[in-house]
Amino acid sequence: MPNYVPMIPAPRWQDILDVLIVAYVIYRIAVLIRGTRSVQMIVGLVIIGGAFVASQILGLFTLNWLLNNFLGSLFVILVVIFQADIRRALTRVGAPSFFGPRTPAASAAEEIATAVAWLAARRIGALIVIEQDDGLNEFVESGRLIYAKISPELLETIFMRGSPLHDGAVIIKGDQVLAAACLLPLSSNPNVSLALGTRHRAAIGMTEDSDAVVVVVSEEDGTISIARGGKLERELNPNELMATLRALPS
Repeated sequence: MPNYVPMIPAPRWQDILDVLIVAYVIYRIAVLIRGTRSVQMIVGLVIIGGAFVASQILGLFTLNWLLNNFLGSLFVILVVIFQADIRRALTRVGAPSFFGPRTPAASAAEEIATAVAWLAARRIGALIVIEQDDGLNEFVESGRLIYAKISPELLETIFMRGSPLHDGAVIIKGDQVLAAACLLPLSSNPNVSLALGTRHRAAIGMTEDSDAVVVVVSEEDGTISIARGGKLERELNPNELMATLRALPS
């Protein structure tokens, strides 16, 4: 009797498209949560899932019952835990950069870096928010609306000591200064150093729940910092800041 050799059907173009779409969605999700606390939460859920499987294999009935009830409400738990990430992901799906990179805003980067260098040399505190895909209207409305073309002189004047707008953040979108004296949320991360002041904690807090980039100038020592994805990079020089800002999508 001849050996039966199973026939593997040739893949359809729909199958290839299906795999590519799923792979791209998984990749975009990984990019969205990379470097955020969501990664640690996912690791925790994987550990709980492993414990559930182990409890079944080892006959740990009480533990299995507890985990089974926990995992039975997994969908609701995921929505509660990842509500900020889900909101951010849905916002970015409709953004132009979801389907491809955008061109860097080189001119705006130069204007910001020039102003920051001037402020840092004089130890004038500053907090500059650069909007990306996530809309920041709720924070724009908390300050004074400006809607003016960005320039070093404008930013320097806003943060000059004695200016009525210096206490708060400036929000920039593209080459426009949208508003000044804006209120930002402080970081609730317990791992943030207590040595950081209000400006730095506000910069971190702003980037924890949005994809905004925040530039900070310390009033104490003129140090330049940049916050992204809930993390703060400190002690940049003006050239490093300009290079970083030029690499940002406009």
